[in-house]
Amino acid sequence: MRDVPPPGAAVYRGMDQTTLDRQYSPSSRVASLDAYLRAYERLSEAARRAHPAQASLAYGPHPAERLDYFPGPSAGRAPLLVFVHGGNWQALGRADSAFPVPPLLAAGAAVAVIEYGLAPDVGLDAMAGMVRRAVDWLLRQADDLGFDPDRLHLCGTSAGAHLAAMALLPGVPAGPDVSDRIAGAVLLSGMYDLEPVRLSYVNDVLRLDEAAASRNSPILRLPDRLPETVIARGGNETEEYVRQHDRMVAALRPRAAVTEVVADRRDHFDLPYDLGVPGTALGDAVLAQMGLEEATA
Repeated sequence: MRDVPPPGAAVYRGMDQTTLDRQYSPSSRVASLDAYLRAYERLSEAARRAHPAQASLAYGPHPAERLDYFPGPSAGRAPLLVFVHGGNWQALGRADSAFPVPPLLAAGAAVAVIEYGLAPDVGLDAMAGMVRRAVDWLLRQADDLGFDPDRLHLCGTSAGAHLAAMALLPGVPAGPDVSDRIAGAVLLSGMYDLEPVRLSYVNDVLRLDEAAASRNSPILRLPDRLPETVIARGGNETEEYVRQHDRMVAALRPRAAVTEVVADRRDHFDLPYDLGVPGTALGDAVLAQMGLEEATA
């Protein structure tokens, strides 16, 4: 648990507790978080009706280790986009996270939407291990599921972007090492240095100490080489999310082919709507990374 400083005292980078907490509350920049959550649920239900999935496939022993697989085109072996939802490591799941599926399927990709355990019941080390275990399970099932194991792209938004970035690290303590088996990464509005998160209200459920925050900060542990990466944020993000994005872009550029997207008319919550949508900066970048740009031209 974090220590509560005196009112007005600087907690991080000159910010007091109230300011820091607001900076790590992306809903402070939108009119209604509930409206987005209702939209996620509604759009996900519509996606499942239009595109039946192989649902609730177990990729590990924990009850939360389940994924929904949406097959790609029946002819050929499609690339796969694995979607890791956000929710500050404590909310959302598969049921709310199928909304990016339709445009990706239309472009020729298969999609897997994964669930993982949430805080406070599951710690961050275990969550990161679950995402790696999901990737490993999918790769081992590639022939049966019908996608190309050499074209697995890992995508996460917000907390999911953090967990996806953790899967790019070799020599991990929890879960299988899948770092050299991911063809591309898509990181949306992520948190990559968890020290300020540790000092914010978010840590009331994460319960990180300094060592755990450092261990789970991918920006501190990036290897020399990484797969091709699309890294994006909305134009309407808090200053701390912008700073985290900028730092990660700078850290990635010497290590990977990087496409940066700043979607001026998007915010933290609606940016994932552009995944796979031709004619949007994010959609075009993701389709190009997956080798699907010609299919939508």
